[in-house]
Amino acid sequence: MSGYVLFSRGATAAAAAARASRVLRVFTERRRTLHTSLQSCSFAKELFLGHIQQKGVFPFPEVSQEELSEINQFVGPLEKFFNEEVDSRKIDQEGKIPADTLAKLKSLGLFGIQVPEEYGGLGLSNTMYARLGEIISMDASITVTLAAHQAIGLKGIILVGNEEQKAKYLPKLSSGEHIAAFCLTEPASGSDAASIQTRATLSEDKKYFVLNGSKVWITNGGLANIFTVFAKTEVVDSDGSIKDKMTAFIVERDFGGITNGKPEDKLGIRGSNTCEVHFENTRVPVENVLGEVGGGFKVAMNILNSGRFSMGSAVAGMLKKLIEQTAEYACTRKQFNRNLSEFGLIQEKFALMAQKAYVMESMAYLTSGMLDQPGFPDCSIEAAMVKVFSSEAAWQCVSEALQILGGSGYMKDYPYERMLRDARILLIFEACSMLDAS
Repeated sequence: MSGYVLFSRGATAAAAAARASRVLRVFTERRRTLHTSLQSCSFAKELFLGHIQQKGVFPFPEVSQEELSEINQFVGPLEKFFNEEVDSRKIDQEGKIPADTLAKLKSLGLFGIQVPEEYGGLGLSNTMYARLGEIISMDASITVTLAAHQAIGLKGIILVGNEEQKAKYLPKLSSGEHIAAFCLTEPASGSDAASIQTRATLSEDKKYFVLNGSKVWITNGGLANIFTVFAKTEVVDSDGSIKDKMTAFIVERDFGGITNGKPEDKLGIRGSNTCEVHFENTRVPVENVLGEVGGGFKVAMNILNSGRFSMGSAVAGMLKKLIEQTAEYACTRKQFNRNLSEFGLIQEKFALMAQKAYVMESMAYLTSGMLDQPGFPDCSIEAAMVKVFSSEAAWQCVSEALQILGGSGYMKDYPYERMLRDARILLIFEACSMLDAS
């Protein structure tokens, strides 16, 4: 039986009064605790508690004039590069990003957008990262390659790495001389990250861990020099018992014992490298533990939560380009002696696409603005909301745009079938949308 029983048969008035007093104290304390938690929760978490935290969203986070001037220095050259030099059709057909394109991406500083300047990166804020993501989204394979490198691949070093780890690894990662990959998913564990089987065993001299296991669907897996790897390790619990807990490691390919499977033949994002990564008796120095031994699950979640928000601005950028291309077609294609753009049903499709782009852009920049505020609480719920809405809206809107073109949209002469294939992965990676929504 749950709850509080205030009165029972045979209870005296004094006993009942005492019990009522205890109940009142409990509820008063709970109310005080709830009020305290509300003050430290993010905007979305407070919504679930029935409270609107106005200070985080009113006024809407704004970019300073200094930041605006800085970001505008990158926007022009980046748009010029993607409009004039990136051949997305060729990347899709050949299944790889050309070496000269990768070299230009590195020269533009795009492998170190959020790496602090003292380690050779651009040191841009989350909001500025989101703005550049709008432009980079013009090619899905490049977007995924860069995101896997810095939004998750090296992000753990920025978030929880010690000074020695940052100084050792970030300079070459930010320049693109080294490429990073994030190794969490395994054959038997996808969204259920805690069920991984890869194991790291501490050596007898306690100088290194021996890593054994396999990871699947690893973006940049065949290109990477540096891997953020998650494995089970034995940890002595507070009660003295030994338990298996996840630990994060920085693993260099040069440590040995690392092999790759063949590149996966994917439905979309075909230019990005995706493959299995196998670790066989790979010796990882103890100083390459990322965070604390046994604290890997928290590290993994922090990394994933810190990057999900950027999907909103990236998809919004893609949709704005999609609307522009589709509108040009609809304004010139005639049916029944009228342009397609004059039909109400077609106008409704454009209204839907514009609405979705506006909402996801607003969500992304609100979340990035929150993340940029000093001391602001964790925005994992906001990031998950952005990810779910953006991934589902992208799939819906690309399908609607293809429908406007009809049979032409189904042909490879137009980019719509490629964009539809590319958009499908958004509902799957970084935890499927069903789990993010729950």
